[in-house]
Amino acid sequence: MSRFAYVNGRFVRHGEAAVHIEDRGYQLADGVYEVWAVFGGKLADAQGHFTRLWRSLDELKIAHPMGEKALTVVLREAIRRNRVREGLVYLQVSRGVAPRDHAFPNPAVPPAVVITAKSVDRAAAEAKAAKGQAVVTVPETRWGRCDIKSIGLLPNALAKQIARERGAVEAWFVDEMGLVTEGASSNAWIVDAEGRLRTRDTQANILRGITRSSLLEVIAQAGLPVAEQPFTVEEAKAAKEAFITGAGTLVLPIVSVDGAQIGDGKPGPVATRLRRLYIERAKAAAI
Repeated sequence: MSRFAYVNGRFVRHGEAAVHIEDRGYQLADGVYEVWAVFGGKLADAQGHFTRLWRSLDELKIAHPMGEKALTVVLREAIRRNRVREGLVYLQVSRGVAPRDHAFPNPAVPPAVVITAKSVDRAAAEAKAAKGQAVVTVPETRWGRCDIKSIGLLPNALAKQIARERGAVEAWFVDEMGLVTEGASSNAWIVDAEGRLRTRDTQANILRGITRSSLLEVIAQAGLPVAEQPFTVEEAKAAKEAFITGAGTLVLPIVSVDGAQIGDGKPGPVATRLRRLYIERAKAAAI
């Protein structure tokens, strides 16, 4: 089946899609992105992602390429054209095309927009979750504005490569105080020795994960104890359970950190339950 991409106002075949060589996203990583999970052909956690997108654009002083209603139409069309029922849709907005210069173009140029959509094998993802996955830790090397969902992801890519080389699915960044900040493409969680859910608070230099935010609401509804409180690598290794959250991973149980077994080495009951509850909520609220 042919795939299609949306590039600056029109849909083109995926294999023929291209951006200008002086697109500032290509040359300077001057742009932002968002990723929505797709359930039943619909966008999950839609409003949260839109809100974060607008904030990221505003923080970088990049013009909004279109309004929310128009963007929703385009995202849905990308899903439809690519026949995605279960999957992911990716949006990238750069500052636009201009002769290479570090300073912003003056006068300003229109932002550049790229959207792609792809299917995900949910059965394979469930098998991965049922098995549990590994993470490794790496030193925090990113810039000081991780709250912006920037396309400048080289430290994340390097961390992911380290994880892959060590047989892990994710890398957790660890700051100078020995505290886990977040994953290269996810938020990090544990169920500590006292049975409390813990994840780093968003006042720290981390991304305000949308799946994380939705899961906090699920946790509140379930009446589970939770603290937005940092944890050390040693606390993670001693935890009853661990997991990560994100649009791609949803709620994914973690069974080892740097080779150290978590709990009994199997996905725990809390993470397993939260994965089920989150997916049920996301499907019900998808638009």
